[in-house]
Amino acid sequence: MMPTLIDDAGWYAHAHRIPSPNCDDRPPDTLIELVVIHSISLPPGVFTGNAVIELFTNRLDCDAHPYYQALRGLRVSAHFLIRRDGALIQFVPCGLRAWHAGASSWRDRARCNDFSVGIELEGSDDTPFTDAQYACLRTLAVALRQRYPIQDFAGHSDIAPGRKTDPGPLFDWRRLHEPAA
Repeated sequence: MMPTLIDDAGWYAHAHRIPSPNCDDRPPDTLIELVVIHSISLPPGVFTGNAVIELFTNRLDCDAHPYYQALRGLRVSAHFLIRRDGALIQFVPCGLRAWHAGASSWRDRARCNDFSVGIELEGSDDTPFTDAQYACLRTLAVALRQRYPIQDFAGHSDIAPGRKTDPGPLFDWRRLHEPAA
């Protein structure tokens, strides 16, 4: 039997930790049964810099780029971010509720933040994701399934149709389910 790579609080052993204040307790006795795949880049289409990290930790300088004006005061996070090179950052331990899904529903259950883990891929709807990102995502998915009773993987677009489009049409769901290396 493989040792679990996620501790009792929900920190993953192979992720760089950058704690976000944008989280809170899950409802009592709530099981983590869903993984939500997102994509993000700030500004849109830019995959360099630390703007996503700054957004998730409430340190984004909203005057640094015109696009950021609309983000002023926004308080969001995800459990994980997978950068283009496959580097993995964890902002929120899985035992807490990250603020990634917003108004959402999956299989007739509202409030997906309550019972899901959110994984952001650095990317956009119109740019293919990298081999390194898929490799990291598959390994993380195995660890999550070992630790939690995960039932489904869904895109943000699946849980918030009409409101969200990510991870976008170029996300290859088959690659997520290939065996981890």
